[in-house]
Amino acid sequence: MPRGRALRPFALDGSAREELESLARSQTLPAGLVQRAHIILRCADGVDNKEVAEELGTSRQTVGKWRARFLSQGLMGLYDERRPGKPRSIEDDEIMALLRTTLETKPADGSTQWSCRSMAEVTGLSKSTVQRAWSAFGLQPHRQKNFKLSTDPFFVEKVHDVVGLYLNPPDHALVLCVDDKSQTQALERTQPLLPLGLGYVQGVTHDYVRHGTTTLFAALDVASGQVLTQCRPRHRHQEFLAFLKHIDASVPAELDVHLVVDNYSTHKHPKVKRWLAARPRYHLHFTPTYSSWLNQVEIWFNIVTQKAIRRGSFKSVPDLVAKIRAFTDSYNPNARPFAWTATADSILQKIQRLCHSISGTHH
Repeated sequence: MPRGRALRPFALDGSAREELESLARSQTLPAGLVQRAHIILRCADGVDNKEVAEELGTSRQTVGKWRARFLSQGLMGLYDERRPGKPRSIEDDEIMALLRTTLETKPADGSTQWSCRSMAEVTGLSKSTVQRAWSAFGLQPHRQKNFKLSTDPFFVEKVHDVVGLYLNPPDHALVLCVDDKSQTQALERTQPLLPLGLGYVQGVTHDYVRHGTTTLFAALDVASGQVLTQCRPRHRHQEFLAFLKHIDASVPAELDVHLVVDNYSTHKHPKVKRWLAARPRYHLHFTPTYSSWLNQVEIWFNIVTQKAIRRGSFKSVPDLVAKIRAFTDSYNPNARPFAWTATADSILQKIQRLCHSISGTHH
């Protein structure tokens, strides 16, 4: 004769079974949650609690607990409830005082920023408590980031012009971001590099021998991500004009060419203007002053610096130029355009927020 209450039967609909089977197969979720999914699946198949417990190596009480939880709360009932834990020992007023002190004051010893240790001494809290509070509210007194607001009177118009080229390029035209990386140094380390190994990083001497510089001119095709480069010994309008001729020889004659450049004087030299005026297919678009971040070729300059120049050792300028040329030749076949998503309005709104956050700036 059966003993105890009869088990309440239940059936799983398609979505619930699919979700439970996904939980049961997971190798990354907590083991307890995976086991509960197995329990519910076996119970839904009509297996009683005792057999399920024997199959899964747990107790009958555990099986009964999660069966009842699932019947009353559904899938969400299988997840652990938050435990109360130890009561907080620090009051909200103490945390607010800590935040105000961090944001509104400087250390009395003349330091420019607070450290966990100095803040702990002032507030009477532990260093770990200060660190946790700073981390929770995103405070990093030890760090700074650089910024420079453009003073260009036509900033708004230039942003709309350049960003419009990126997001809605003209038909039958090529958009090229053009700039130069001047004073690129050929540095030779005084001793050979120590190779990368298990447990230690690559070693490099702190001192070096200078073997001269080169100016790297580059034009980035916004549509394809490919780069046209040329290294020149100097950085004058003559070199820039020679690079424009190099571009002209490389771009199909039937396409208009829109050049995004900065406000450097060589880009506005009378001889450069005359050369462009004689070729009406060329259109210059100037970025605002102090806004090199609007020129996409700066992204590529960072790539070539990190991957080909910074950690190299060059015995001569031709050695450096050959390295840049080899990197460019290998980069272009696999180039991809940079994903530009910022609209002119979003950029201007960000600038406005930055202006409002600066003391005394309201425009």
